[in-house]
Order: sequence, then structure tokens, then C-alpha cells
Amino acid sequence: MSQTVTALLRLRELILEGELSPGERLSENTVADRLSASRTPVRAALARLAEEGLLEPIPSGGFTVKAFSEREIRDAIEVRGTLEGLAARFAAERGASVQGLGHLRDLLGRIDAAIGRERMTEADFAGYVELNEQFHAVLLELAESPVLARKVEQVVALPFASPSGFVMAQGVLPEARVILTMAQEQHRGVVEAITLREGTRAEALMREHARLAHRNLALALRNQHTLHLVRGGALIQRRLRA
Repeated sequence: MSQTVTALLRLRELILEGELSPGERLSENTVADRLSASRTPVRAALARLAEEGLLEPIPSGGFTVKAFSEREIRDAIEVRGTLEGLAARFAAERGASVQGLGHLRDLLGRIDAAIGRERMTEADFAGYVELNEQFHAVLLELAESPVLARKVEQVVALPFASPSGFVMAQGVLPEARVILTMAQEQHRGVVEAITLREGTRAEALMREHARLAHRNLALALRNQHTLHLVRGGALIQRRLRA
């Protein structure tokens, strides 16, 4: 692993785990000292994280850790939904392979098993996160669009905009099973629409599926006990309510 990639991964982890606070100023020297790395890979890592949206450049030099408003997160979720909707339409209209559809159906079955247990444990939720991410990744592959794949990758670089951004926070909520069941039915509908080559329906279902994240965001913001389970949750600005 290159020094730049190592610095990038370590710095991203510090930000997402809340060890670097929103608004905190970062310079090449301070980050290099903290990571015990040379300035050249640190400079590249800082620039990359600014491209991902986790850092903001300062005109006078250096960067600050970005804080995200609810509106920004909702916008990011909408962008992901639009792009994934387009991916579903491409997959339907271009004719997904039998092998690809079989992979999606296999994942549907494994997700059914994960959420069908009488009582889901933390390990079950973690397993669901992995399966859900695989489902979305396979769907994107079936679109056969490298351009679209790159755009989705840029959006989900913000962890709370990813398909599984709020799943672990749901685990402590009584609504968890209802939400996961609803999401799974939408998965099933998307696979059916792609199989039947119904592009418009596949796109609409996938966009609606992404909007479940808006509900999950609202649930996570209800209290700090759930928000801390969201990766990158420390970067989210909570609105003060009277």
C-alpha cells in the first residue's frame, strides 16, 4: 500500500470516527506529525478528502473538517437516488445478464434470511449491511456504465449518503424491522422490473428506495444514542428545536 493511500485511509478514519472535530483546522505539518508521515503523501491525502467533501480548503492555506447540515445530507441522498435510479433503468433497458440477475436473487434470499430472524443481533445488522452493499454494487455493475459508477462512488464517499449509512443506527429502534422489510420489498420490485425490462418502473422504484434514507436520517437525529452509530455522524449538525 502506498504512503499516500495509507495517509488517506488513516486521516479519513480520524474524521469519520470524530477524532477530528468539524471546523478543526488541518495543515500539512500538523497532519504529517500526527500520522508520522511525510508531507508529500499527506498533501495528496488532504486534497483527495477535499474532493470527497470531508474537508474544506481555507483561502489562507490548509483545510478545515467539514460539518454537514441536514439539508446537505438530504441533497446527497437525493443525488444517490437519482444516480441509482438511472443505473436500474440502464440495467433494465440494456438487458441484464442471467448471471447478474441470479446474483441479485441470491442476495435477496440471503437478506430475507438475515431480517427474518425472530430477534436480530448487532451481528445480524452488520451482516445485512454487507449484503445490502453487495446488492447495490451488483445493480450498478448491471448498468454497464463506468461513467455512472464513478459518479456514484463520489456520492457515497460521504458515508451517511451510502445505501447502508443509517442501518446500524436502526438496530436500536423499534421501527427497525418494518424499515428493513420495506427496503427489501423495494429491492424485490427493482429486480422484477429489471427482469421484465421495465426501465421506467425500475428507475422510479430505485429512487423511492433511496428516499427511505430520509426517514432513517430523521430517526437517527432524534437522539444522540442513535446518531453515534452512524458512521461520520459526528460531522452532522443537529438542528436546534424550540
